[in-house]
Amino acid sequence: MRLSILALLLSTAPAFAAAPVIDNARVTVWDVPLKAGESGAVSSDAFDSVILFLEGGVVKTVHGDGKVTTASHQLGDAVFVARGSHDVNTAISAAPGGGVHEVVIALKNHPGTPNPASPGLPNAFPRAGAVKMFENDQALVWKFSWVPDQPVPMHHHDKDTVMVFRYDGPVRILPFARNEIRWSPAGTTHTETLAGEQQSVVDLEHK
Repeated sequence: MRLSILALLLSTAPAFAAAPVIDNARVTVWDVPLKAGESGAVSSDAFDSVILFLEGGVVKTVHGDGKVTTASHQLGDAVFVARGSHDVNTAISAAPGGGVHEVVIALKNHPGTPNPASPGLPNAFPRAGAVKMFENDQALVWKFSWVPDQPVPMHHHDKDTVMVFRYDGPVRILPFARNEIRWSPAGTTHTETLAGEQQSVVDLEHK
């Protein structure tokens, strides 16, 4: 029975509707907005993945062994999916006025290059106001919201990072847009100030 369910999933689960938004030596990233009743793709055979949630709701997951789980997610939640799990997520109910919005990040095996901060300079995370949402031996996920006109102290990004922005809101002079996804290689040193009304980010730091 379990083998039959797995075979059905592999034959009927939809592929991602669009090409990856980021694809490099370290990660492949897909933007996966789901309306209620829509399903994502079968999870990767090749790489472990992390799913970040930009907009939440109730999600049903059918696992490769036939087990079915249901969970409610909100902004900043992060779910680890081991390679070969053959999981399929379906949005059951979506956030008011939107949908369940997943960002799926495949973590490739290419090692990162250490990029430590200069002495006395803090790393980007942890920082005041940031909440650690997930950590394992491959990645860290942080949720952070800027406060208008309150600068974040000078800091150094020591890890490659996938950044996912929730709102339209410029930080410093960069116009980050709602649901924008960016790749930031390790090595950036800067401060940040929110110039608009609101902005939140979910950052995956790839170790």
